[in-house]
Amino acid sequence: MKQKPILFLSALLIVISSFVASELRVDQVGDFKYDDFDKPTKCKTCHNDFYQQWEQSMMSKAYTHHWDEIEYFQLAVAHSENDPAMAKVHEGCNGCHTPMAFLSGDVPPPKPEEGSRANEAVSCEVCHLIKGIDGDTAYNHNFIMTSGNTKYSSRKGATNSPEHEIMKSELHSTAKFCGACHNEKSGFGAWVKSTQLEWEEGPYSKEGVQCQDCHMTKANTRTASMGEKYPDAKLHLFHGAHDPGKLNGVIELRVQPDMNETVPGGVAVFTVALFNQKTGHKFPTGSVEDRIVWLHVEAEDEKGNIYHLKVDEKEFEGEEYTIASDELAYQDMGVPLQKPDFKGVKREDVPVGDRIFRMPYFDPQGRMTLMQWNTKSLGVDYRIGPRETKLETFTFNLPYKVAPGQLKVTAVLNYRLLVKPVGELLNVPEEEYAIHEINRHYTEITVLP
Repeated sequence: MKQKPILFLSALLIVISSFVASELRVDQVGDFKYDDFDKPTKCKTCHNDFYQQWEQSMMSKAYTHHWDEIEYFQLAVAHSENDPAMAKVHEGCNGCHTPMAFLSGDVPPPKPEEGSRANEAVSCEVCHLIKGIDGDTAYNHNFIMTSGNTKYSSRKGATNSPEHEIMKSELHSTAKFCGACHNEKSGFGAWVKSTQLEWEEGPYSKEGVQCQDCHMTKANTRTASMGEKYPDAKLHLFHGAHDPGKLNGVIELRVQPDMNETVPGGVAVFTVALFNQKTGHKFPTGSVEDRIVWLHVEAEDEKGNIYHLKVDEKEFEGEEYTIASDELAYQDMGVPLQKPDFKGVKREDVPVGDRIFRMPYFDPQGRMTLMQWNTKSLGVDYRIGPRETKLETFTFNLPYKVAPGQLKVTAVLNYRLLVKPVGELLNVPEEEYAIHEINRHYTEITVLP
């Protein structure tokens, strides 16, 4: 009995020693104050179009967005307070979600309802005062920030603005610029965000297609209200994972049978092809611990009876995390929620047997987690890469009661920004875990009498 506290302490020390807080870049913290940054409303005076685009984007809501606020205060800050091994882990979140607050040492910032300047999130000044990246790999907000009247941009105009100087920056036209916040390594050394690195390993980087080409599309317009038109002005839309228009059809879907006719009691195999036609990185990407993408297949007979088809197993390592089940997960949330006996919630809450395209994250105890700062290892990466086609088969043993006539088999690819049971547990607005249909396709075969 006397040895149990010693074992617990040893385990705690192992966790602490394996967590490297230095992954969170802090060398510029305290070098700035909020007054070093112009407010976006000042930029609006001359750049109204860009301001309106930015204000509708997630860049302007990176700190105030409902799920980000809940995740930060209810999980990250609370985890930092309730677990000695995670002390100060919440500070790094602000480096990308509200850089001005982070660099000013305002950590944790006031909650959004208090209306502080932290609410400006990733503002105009944040991006246009970055003059470099510290190191060869962009990650964990390792941008080099400056202050003053010189703004860095991918374009040097014919003349300087009457409000500020403009310095052309090659960095601003590269994917590396985006990687400073869209790549993230946990304190345990796990790449919990790797969007820019995925792009770098994929086909688009080799063709010179940058992040900005898709997320800041070019148009023939003015960059300032009093300025000249440019045929390749970059819009500040930043549309991505939260934009229905960006999601629609991102994966092409086709389903085919292995036969045209069968009989009750027969066996038919349906193959679904999923082609990633739109993203320069994997799908899903970014907050992969939160995202869930799954393929649901149903057969409907002539009389309207519905049969759920489960995916055929491929027997690769870690496949159990890519097939929907009733398993519980996310038990590590019990620490920040102060629930010592927390059993977890459903891992995904989608129809059992559906194929899931994900990469699971694991905490130091080997349990599946969605708290990226508590991620020590990653599981099988079963996402869909850029220009990759995945094939999934569904074997249907037709019941003898199936109605003769046309049998319609429909494949639907669904997407959620957040795992539903987690959203419900933390009272996240339902829109955050509502189903978004990515694509669907159907085929038919004939069931003979």
